[in-house]
Amino acid sequence: MAMVMMAQNVTGKTLTICQNCAINTIEEGIALAQSGDTLRVERGTYREYNLFVDKPLTIVGIDTPVIDGQKRGEIFRITADNVSIIGLKIINVGVSYTSDHAAIRIVKSEGFNVSNNELEQLFFGIFLEKSSRGRIANNRISGVAKDEYNSGNGIHIWYSKNVDVQDNTVEGVRDGIYLEFSDSVHIRSNKSRKNLRYGLHFMFSNHNFYGDNTFENNGAGVAVMFSKFIEMRGNHFSKNWGPASYGMLLKEITDATISDNIFEENTVGINIEGSNRIVYERNQFIQNGWAIKVLGACYSNTFRSNNFLYNSFDLSYNSRMNDNLFEGNYWSNYSGYDLDKDGIGDIPHRPVKLFSYVVNRTPETLILLRSLFMDIIDFSERVSPVFTPDNLADTKPLMRKVE
Repeated sequence: MAMVMMAQNVTGKTLTICQNCAINTIEEGIALAQSGDTLRVERGTYREYNLFVDKPLTIVGIDTPVIDGQKRGEIFRITADNVSIIGLKIINVGVSYTSDHAAIRIVKSEGFNVSNNELEQLFFGIFLEKSSRGRIANNRISGVAKDEYNSGNGIHIWYSKNVDVQDNTVEGVRDGIYLEFSDSVHIRSNKSRKNLRYGLHFMFSNHNFYGDNTFENNGAGVAVMFSKFIEMRGNHFSKNWGPASYGMLLKEITDATISDNIFEENTVGINIEGSNRIVYERNQFIQNGWAIKVLGACYSNTFRSNNFLYNSFDLSYNSRMNDNLFEGNYWSNYSGYDLDKDGIGDIPHRPVKLFSYVVNRTPETLILLRSLFMDIIDFSERVSPVFTPDNLADTKPLMRKVE
């Protein structure tokens, strides 16, 4: 994605802020600065909040100065274009049930750059509102969220577009990264873990790319809702455990590509509902409870060249109808043979087990997992399908894992 270059004013000057300087507060530095100036904030602790940046400025910290909001409100509110906030440690954002106080809020701005900051003891971390063509990179955001109602999101993007979110670490907040009504956003190489609700949560957001991110040990993994033209590539979804947890939830998603991801040790790898025309390829499903759960109204999806390795259940369906293609995947529990040695099993693989169908309707039966009872009913269903989709089979199962 072509990102905006930060505007530089060659005539801009540098103002130094320190506790023994002529300018000893950031608020005073902002007031004295002219458009295009740089505020150089020296090491120290600055107890300030409600700092309004209404002109193009670069605010850069030297040796990570601390901006302490004393839990009294928002810290920075940016309303000008071409503002950079770099190298600060911002702590003690105020908690409010009527205002979404943030460490850094960017409102109706373009060309922003928020990078190399540390945000702690926060309500919301970085909050974008109707802003575009900017960068959020290399920030460390850490909260202590305990309840959804009194916690905010780490990176919150609302009605914004053309934003690059890269190499951030977010943990201990409500949702690590949240998008709503935000298009053409690139989210790359972030780590979002140990968050109260979701590692990533987005809805009504189209033409977005998510690549090489780690979503680990979050309350319910990643939720993707009411969006289209999405690409999710090379992400790692792991250790999202719980009775209603999953690596990724897809709800009302269309025209997407989900490829080269790892879904490892989740209650459900991918939970799919009302999602159509999605290509799933070269994904790894490893030791999940269910690799994939498909609920109603999922049509014209393609599953190809995926590895299904040692999951309790590879696939769950709640319908006897199937309009999705499973072809050329590797299934660790495939028991067929390859007499012609072409690398493709000679008999189709039926990945939906009757016991999975039973567990969906009567969860208490899960206690019988890996029992002789499970083997008997799965064998009977494989011989003569009655409850599972009779046309749901991988007709070209691979004999070796996809590398």
